[in-house]
Amino acid sequence: MPRRNSNAPSIPVIATIDIGTTSARAILFSQQGQEIAKHQIEYSTTASEAPENSKNTDQFRRRSSLMRHEDPIFSAEGIAISITDNVEIENNKSSVGPTLRFPQPGWVECMPVHILANAVQCLVACLITLRKINQNPNLQVKYKVKCIGIANMRETTIVWSRKTGKPLSGGITWTDTRTSEIVQHLEKMIDEDRKQELKEKTGLPLSTYFSAAKLRWLLDNDDTIRDEYEKGDGNLMFGTVDTWLIYHLTKEKSFVSDITNASRTYFMDLETQDYDDDLLDFWGIDPSKIRLPKIVSSSEFYGSFAAPNLSNLGFHNKITQEAYDILKTITGVPISGCLGDQSASLVGQLAFSSGSAKCTYGTGCFLLYNTGITKLISDHGALTTFGYWFPNLKGNSGKPHYALEGSIAVAGSIIQWLRDNLKMIENAKDIGPLASQVDNSGGVVFIPAFSGLYAPYWDRGARGTIFGMTQYTSSSHIAKAALEGVCFQVRAILKAMASDAGASEDFLEEALTSQNEKKPLSTLATDGGMSKADEVLQIQADILGPCVTVKRAQISECTALGAAIAAGLGAKNEEDRIWKDLDDVLEKITGGDAESNIFVAKLPDNERRRNWKRWEKAVERAKGWLDQED
Repeated sequence: MPRRNSNAPSIPVIATIDIGTTSARAILFSQQGQEIAKHQIEYSTTASEAPENSKNTDQFRRRSSLMRHEDPIFSAEGIAISITDNVEIENNKSSVGPTLRFPQPGWVECMPVHILANAVQCLVACLITLRKINQNPNLQVKYKVKCIGIANMRETTIVWSRKTGKPLSGGITWTDTRTSEIVQHLEKMIDEDRKQELKEKTGLPLSTYFSAAKLRWLLDNDDTIRDEYEKGDGNLMFGTVDTWLIYHLTKEKSFVSDITNASRTYFMDLETQDYDDDLLDFWGIDPSKIRLPKIVSSSEFYGSFAAPNLSNLGFHNKITQEAYDILKTITGVPISGCLGDQSASLVGQLAFSSGSAKCTYGTGCFLLYNTGITKLISDHGALTTFGYWFPNLKGNSGKPHYALEGSIAVAGSIIQWLRDNLKMIENAKDIGPLASQVDNSGGVVFIPAFSGLYAPYWDRGARGTIFGMTQYTSSSHIAKAALEGVCFQVRAILKAMASDAGASEDFLEEALTSQNEKKPLSTLATDGGMSKADEVLQIQADILGPCVTVKRAQISECTALGAAIAAGLGAKNEEDRIWKDLDDVLEKITGGDAESNIFVAKLPDNERRRNWKRWEKAVERAKGWLDQED
C-alpha cells in the first residue's frame, strides 16, 4: 500500500465532539464554518426500562414503546427527531443499556463509558462521510482533519480509577438534585458575609448545580469511592465531561479541564484561575486523596488523538475493525479546543466583543453577556463565569474573558406544555402560526413560573399564572402570551446584566434618547429550538425595543462551532492555526448576515412600554403564590 504524502495540499477541516445532556454529536467544519459531515446520537433513557425495586414497573414498561423506531422521539425543545443518515436513536436493548438513567426521583445519572463510546461512534460516522467526499474524482484537493475541539454539558461529575480508567459510579449530571440536603445544610451553617465571600471567589451561589456538592455526595454515599479516597494512593480521579473525554481520547492521557468547565466546579477562584484551598476545605475535599485535573485555557494543545480501547473500559458492544481503521486516519491529530456548552455557544455566535450577548432557547433559556476581561459579580442574581480564554492571541484577545450568565427555567418546555397538557397544538412548530393569528395577546399575560421565578426575580414561591383572560380570549391569545412570557424574562435578565455592567437602571429606554454610541448591548445573538421560529424572534425584538437587534445564528450548531473555533486557534504559531485571530474568524465565518435572520422592533414604543408595565405588575401578583396557602 503506497504511503500517503502528508505534505500534499489539503483543505483544513476541524472535527468537533459536542456532548449534550440528551445527545452526542460530532461535526466536521470547514474554515468558513460550513458543516462538511455530521452525526448525532439521541440517548435512550431508563424511562424505557423498569428500575430495580420499582413499584411502577407497568408504567416504565408502557414507556418502553418510545424505543420502537416507528414512534417519534422528541428533543428537549419538543421537536420531533427523525431517524436519518446522520441522526440515530441509541439502542438500549443492547448489552450496555441506556446512557441516561433516573434511578430515583430527582436523580439523573449518565454512563461515562457510553458517552465516550457515543462520541467515538459519531466521530467514526463523520470520518466515513469525509472519506466518501474525498473519493469524489472531481475534488482536486482533499479535506483533512487538522485539529479537534470538544464542547460539553457542564458541572456533570465523574469519578474514575487511574489504574483501570473505569468510572467508579455513574456520572451525576448537572440537573441532578440529590445534593439538596448537603446544600441546604451548608446554607444554614454560614452567614451572609461568608456567602458573599464565596460568591466573590467563585461567581456562583450555593446550589445543587455545581460539581462540588456532587463530589461531596459521592464521597459520603458511595462505598467504593469512599474506600479509594481513604486509601489516598492517587488512584481516585475527579473530572467533568471535558476532562473524562480528553483523558481517554489522548495518547498522553492528558488530565486537564478548561477554564469554562473548571469555573463551574465551585473549587476554582476566578481571580487566580486555579483551585483554592479555602474552597476545597469548605467542601471537605483533600486534594492529596483525589486527583483534580490541571486547569488550562480553552485553546491550546491538550494532547494527540488516540482511539480508546472501549472493551477494556467495560463497553461490550462490538467495535468493528473498520471503525478502528478509520480512526487511525486522525491518530496524532491535536485536540486543541475545549469549552463548556454555554461558553461554546457564545463563541459560536461570534459574540467576542464586550457587551455582546447570546441567548440559547432550549428547554429553558441560557443567556451569556460578555463582560470582556472585567470580572463582574452580579447584584441581580446572575452568575459570573468564563466566556473563553484564547491565550495564543495578541493583546486583550488573548486574556481570559468573563461573562455574566442568567437562566430561565421554562422556554421550549412551555411549548411542550401547550402541546401535551392543553392539546393546543399537535407539533411544536405549530406554535408560531397559532400565535400569529392575532396581532397581540388581547391583554393576556402568561407568567411561566412552573417551578418558581429565576433570575432576576428569584422567587421560589411563584407559580405559573395567566392573567387578563376574558370571553374574548382564544387559544391564539394564550399561545402568544406564552411566547411573550419567555421573551419578557429575557428582557428582564438583559436589563439586570446591563445594570451590573454599569448601565442605567433601564438602558433599553435610555438608548432611545441617548446619543452615546457605546451601548451596553446592541445585538442579541440567538440559537436553539425556539429561535427557528420567526414569530418568536419578532416578539423578542418587539419586547426589547429599537435599540437592540435580534439576530438568529446562521449556523444552527453554534455550540459545536464554538468548540471548532477554539480548536482552530489552539496552535502557538499563527501559520499553524485554522484562523489567525478573531478578526480572521469573523471575516471567514460571517459572510454577511442574511436579512431573514435579522429582527428589529416593529411595535410602537408606547405600546411596548405599556406591555412591559403590565408584565411587571403580573410578576408581582404571581410572586409568593405558595406562601399564601394555608
